[in-house]
Amino acid sequence: MKNRSLTFKFTLMFAAFTLLTLTISSLLSYANQINLYKEQREESIRYVASYLEEVLTSDGDDFAWWQEFFVKNYKDLNVPYNFGANEIQQARHKYENLFSKAFPGKILGIDIAFNDLPKEIKAAYTIYKHEYYLDKFEQACKRFKLAYVEYLIPDSNTGQIMYALDAMRDEKIVNGKKYIELGITVPHSLDDHKTEWEAWTSGIQPTGYDTFDNEFGKTYAYYMPLYIGTQKLGLIGVEVFISAVNKGILNATIRQMLMISGVLILFMVFLLFIIRSKFIRKLIILQNAIDEYSKTKKTEIAETLLKDVTNKDEISTIIAKFAEMIYKLESYMKHLVKTRQDLQVSQKRVQEMSELATKDALTGIRNKTGYDKEVKRIEWEMSAGLQDIGVAMIDLNFLKRINDTYGHDKGNMAIISLCKIVCNIFEHSPVFRIGGDEFVAILKGNDLIHINELTTEFNRQLKELQDNPNLEYWEKTSAAIGYAIFNPETDASYDNIFKRADAEMYKNKKAMKAVREN
Repeated sequence: MKNRSLTFKFTLMFAAFTLLTLTISSLLSYANQINLYKEQREESIRYVASYLEEVLTSDGDDFAWWQEFFVKNYKDLNVPYNFGANEIQQARHKYENLFSKAFPGKILGIDIAFNDLPKEIKAAYTIYKHEYYLDKFEQACKRFKLAYVEYLIPDSNTGQIMYALDAMRDEKIVNGKKYIELGITVPHSLDDHKTEWEAWTSGIQPTGYDTFDNEFGKTYAYYMPLYIGTQKLGLIGVEVFISAVNKGILNATIRQMLMISGVLILFMVFLLFIIRSKFIRKLIILQNAIDEYSKTKKTEIAETLLKDVTNKDEISTIIAKFAEMIYKLESYMKHLVKTRQDLQVSQKRVQEMSELATKDALTGIRNKTGYDKEVKRIEWEMSAGLQDIGVAMIDLNFLKRINDTYGHDKGNMAIISLCKIVCNIFEHSPVFRIGGDEFVAILKGNDLIHINELTTEFNRQLKELQDNPNLEYWEKTSAAIGYAIFNPETDASYDNIFKRADAEMYKNKKAMKAVREN
């Protein structure tokens, strides 16, 4: 009877509460639609960014060629301010005619590299591609009713952003004709463009948005890094309008909600006055237990709750279930802690294995694998404008003679001795062992600035060892060194610097051999 009586009374209360809730829900539906619209627009942003990414990446190397030439020569390019499908085809035909005349029967990217094209053909190609890409961006902007779409090329060193593809055209006048203002570059602070810089520096799609309130209205900006192969080239930016809630409807809804809330409060006060003595007491006990458990996480709370469960009504059942949940949660947390500890151990092992893969077992410095990874990173930085870089190549002399005469353990001692000297000399630069007797130091900072003095000091220390009569043959470390510093006029890549340093080293090695023969 107690179960039935309690259920009947709660049914009456919830019936009345349901009527009021339905009334309030109808008034709140408008707000729910606003939230739904916002979610749909956010999803639309991601879809558009993915679509534009597909447009650019589908061209593969073509887009990378366009960007490389555009960044260096945008000031000399004249893209018509007004163009459509016909003008894009005309620009394409102009480029194809120039290419076919200069290289009949050849295919770009197969028979001839883009960098080998004359500047006139490169310019025609870049103008055609710019019109094509910009047209795709503008179509997406209109089709999806967006505020803004752009392709950006950030510069982390200067904090500036170049608008390479801009759906909002700016004009310039050249000889009385209207052209698009290209390569507009402006500073973007980290505070105002946090998500934009996060997308660029991390190289992954961020989960958040940048919010702007400008001439377009209130917009949310989403950014997606663009990769061609493994090379990160820029950011695709999409800005979308977030429709404002109708103030009149919102104010009316708030007024009605306040009125209904007042009625609901009066009703609930009257209702709670009736049922407090019979029902609320247990709920208060349960609430206090929940509060205490959230602070202390003590399982003794469950034991206390179970002592108060004297009846078999619905509230007592809830209390018993909550006590049971505490016991289960305690068991789950213990299991979770153990799982986390196991995961940390696994992660530590993975990290140790990764370090071993790039670590030279003999010297403790990074090996050829680590060197190759560092070279890829430097090549990316050079493509972004890095110029303060150099390479020092060091080669150990007489390693084979030491191994054959005194044994490989003595040869290892000679390698370790040279490694220590190189690391001490180039203390501001990463040092790698890339072969049995070869070391490379990638020059940075003070080492790059004082390379001449460091090379002299290196040779002086080796000569001091060689002139020491108390040292064994394998302890008289002998090595040749050569270095090269990046020259933007001759070095197209890191490999050019390395080859010049290697050639300089062998030149010095040959000179050392001539001295020994004399």
